Amino acid sequence: MPLREEPEFKNEFLLQNNYKPYKCKRCGERFWSLIPKTTCPDRPCSKYDFLIKKYPKVPRLSFDEARRKFIEFFQKHGHGYVDPYPVLARWRNDLYLTIASIIVFQPAVTEGIVDPPYNPLVIVQPCIRLEDIDNIGLTFGRHLTSFEMAAHHAFNRKEKPIYWVSKTLEYAFKFFTEEIGIPAKDIAFKDSWWEGGGNAGPSFEVLVDGLELATLVFMKYKVVNGEYKPNPLTIVDTGYGVERIAWFTQKTPTAFHAIYGSLVNKYKDILSIEEPPEDVLRDIVYQTSNIDIKSLAELKKSLVKIGYKEYINAIEKSIYMYTLLDHIKTLELMLSDGIVPSNTGEGYLARLVLRRALRTLRNLSYSPHEFNEIILALADEQIKYWKGRYVYDKFSKFRDYIIDVIAFETNKYRETLNKGLRIVERMVKRKKNIQLDDLIEIYDSHGIPPEIVAQKAKEYNISISVPPDFYSIIAHKHGGPAKLEKAKEEEIPSEIAEWLSSFPETKRLFHEDPYQISFSAKVLGVKKEFIVLDQTIFYPKAGGQDFDVGYIVFPNNTRIKVKGVYKKDNVIVHELETDVSRIVKPGDIVSGYIDWPRRYRLMRHHTATHVILGAARRVLGEHVWQAGAEKTLEKARLDITHYKMLTPDEVMKIERLANTIVDERKQLVFHMLGKFEAEKKYGLKIYQGGAIISKHLRIVEIPGWDAEACFGTHLYNTGEIGGIKIINVDKIQDGVIRLEFIAGTRVPEYSSMLEGVIDQVAKTLNISRHQVIEGVKRLYDSYNDLRKLLNKYRSKHQDLLYSSVIGSAMNICGLKVVIIRNELGDEVIYRDLIKRLSEEGFLAIYDSIDYVELAMNPELARKLSIDLRNVIKDLRRSYPGIKGGGKPDHITLKIRLTKDVLEKIINSIKEMLGCERN
Repeated sequence: MPLREEPEFKNEFLLQNNYKPYKCKRCGERFWSLIPKTTCPDRPCSKYDFLIKKYPKVPRLSFDEARRKFIEFFQKHGHGYVDPYPVLARWRNDLYLTIASIIVFQPAVTEGIVDPPYNPLVIVQPCIRLEDIDNIGLTFGRHLTSFEMAAHHAFNRKEKPIYWVSKTLEYAFKFFTEEIGIPAKDIAFKDSWWEGGGNAGPSFEVLVDGLELATLVFMKYKVVNGEYKPNPLTIVDTGYGVERIAWFTQKTPTAFHAIYGSLVNKYKDILSIEEPPEDVLRDIVYQTSNIDIKSLAELKKSLVKIGYKEYINAIEKSIYMYTLLDHIKTLELMLSDGIVPSNTGEGYLARLVLRRALRTLRNLSYSPHEFNEIILALADEQIKYWKGRYVYDKFSKFRDYIIDVIAFETNKYRETLNKGLRIVERMVKRKKNIQLDDLIEIYDSHGIPPEIVAQKAKEYNISISVPPDFYSIIAHKHGGPAKLEKAKEEEIPSEIAEWLSSFPETKRLFHEDPYQISFSAKVLGVKKEFIVLDQTIFYPKAGGQDFDVGYIVFPNNTRIKVKGVYKKDNVIVHELETDVSRIVKPGDIVSGYIDWPRRYRLMRHHTATHVILGAARRVLGEHVWQAGAEKTLEKARLDITHYKMLTPDEVMKIERLANTIVDERKQLVFHMLGKFEAEKKYGLKIYQGGAIISKHLRIVEIPGWDAEACFGTHLYNTGEIGGIKIINVDKIQDGVIRLEFIAGTRVPEYSSMLEGVIDQVAKTLNISRHQVIEGVKRLYDSYNDLRKLLNKYRSKHQDLLYSSVIGSAMNICGLKVVIIRNELGDEVIYRDLIKRLSEEGFLAIYDSIDYVELAMNPELARKLSIDLRNVIKDLRRSYPGIKGGGKPDHITLKIRLTKDVLEKIINSIKEMLGCERN
């Protein structure tokens, strides 16, 4: 697609500083340079000339020094510093991961809803992008799954401009010439275009001798349904590569050496890898830098062409080592920010990174039983290396969680591989033409890498083409929801929702005083059974808390029940039991009364939810996050992220700790704070209920325990909860645990119910309630004794049956066939007997009254070319409606074994064996 021509591409800075436009003869793109050039200084149009060129004024900057120099430069030029945000984008509903620094400010700031914390500002934001994960190592550090985006941003309003294109280019020019020491003649600017997070605009790539060091974006559009529309603000969105700046100044052979320094040697020792000599490695990187290499196979061919054939093996192993350096750092970033590996969302992406790292170990010839030892050693070295350094210091804080999760997930992956080989074998037998969609499905469903599928398929002479960017395809598929969504609100009829848009914000009396039980209000609008008031104490269904019910008294003293309360943006609407449009009109004054006992129980359950969440985080770890919640009259539930099922001891600790907070009678505090003020004071843990796009956030704080952005009604004091009892714990999906609990007067109600159960058990056993435990234990022991005795009888009876059926076995064309009829109704005896007979070379025909089962040894079936599924096909000629299925050696038929059916089964077997039918 041709580049849009925008006025920003021809600006004062370029023209006044004698930059001239040139067209690259290789890529055809326009770039600006102080000296004539035939190709743009970007690979693959040019090589990495910076690796061999001398820059007398360029200092050797470490990774940390490059970051610090950038921050100090822009602070010196009036930019306020913003601390980096996590790589897990909790403040967004449309993204799982922070992929760029501007993500921190989208959409609240970029849409003009919220002012930025500073304007202009500087931030160095760790980011994760997995779309190029298959290129890691292969491009020697040009691609990374995690990287630091050093950025300065300016948010321009029409009434208050900050700066735009020329000043941005001037800053870039000054930073690279004055701070980094790059000669001006070596700096070029290339016209480009950028899109992301719902915004777009023209941009310049800052290029120096083959390496792109920065991208300067001028965000002037928002993208709506594929169309470019003017953005409320025009935004300077820049991204300087800290890793690339360090690489440029250090001139190390690869970017990995500049980023990881001494850690490279640690990894070489653990993995027993020898890189090529430094000068050879640098020359390989330089010579291949203008070749568009997309796979390891292509790189190997290139090494042969440039005369480095003898280093192919060393380069291949080095690339795997670079991959592990990158992936493990990215994984530790994800885990230390609280991601829990799972089969959905951000958890899926964390598991993808870890499993690709394990696949890399496999490529280095490590067997699965060695995975744990090696991967944990590599992870621990990263934790040590990054200790005390920028945001990576948190690796040490979360070491126990990181190591425990990696070990747990690695063991899980080994189990997956063991099961996977059987699954793959069945697939390749069933399906001869395996496509990309099949590989994606088997990876998503079972976690089986495509290389294993291809390897197993090869045993059956089936060729599978695995795309070199397979994991990039997977990452793109699971990158996040398709569009930005506001927090989900209860659905109301579309015509009512449209009607509500015309009303002003409803005053929320339930926030001002959640204990208020009655009120008066002015009617703003009526539509059938729906009524809008200027203020209300009725809480709408939101945030997992049910709505209030009660009644409204109208001017004619008619009292009508409120059966539902809903919120659309900031307008609250009450749904009544009947149409009230004839008895009330806008301007009338009405009175409302809530069902207080119901409200109070919901308040208890809601506040208890915050207490339980705080307890879970303290018992299980800071990674715990609310994945869902619901507060009803009967109970509350809290779904939390955690990588394994809770033990009874952990559940008990959470409950005890929660009740300690009840006993401490902590006074709740309610704040209305600006978005960035709230985030700075309490951190991003405030977004337990999901992202909130609003200028101000209502923070519900239990001092020293929990603080969340929350719309719900709460108690004033934790002591009012009365008590908390966890009544059920369940793993509802991979990485998510559900806690169900009750609070307040529900606790004695639940206790009474349990006492009733105990009394019923005692009555059944004819004992007192105090003897229940001992009585059940005696009953259980007796049950076990009887079960052992029953197994002995089963074994003896099975031997008798075995002798009986083999004595009456039929010989069909050399195949021994036995018929077993279930005369006792004990499936266990017959199931074991069928298995025993089939293993000994018999074809067993089992009549279980409701169905018929045929089973034989799989090897014997293959040897005799028998496929029992043909029996089903033959029977359907006479019995069209018959249901059945199975494998070549084992089928089940939903039919009664009559004399005619048995005869047809035997004839079908004879035909497969090639002997005469009856």
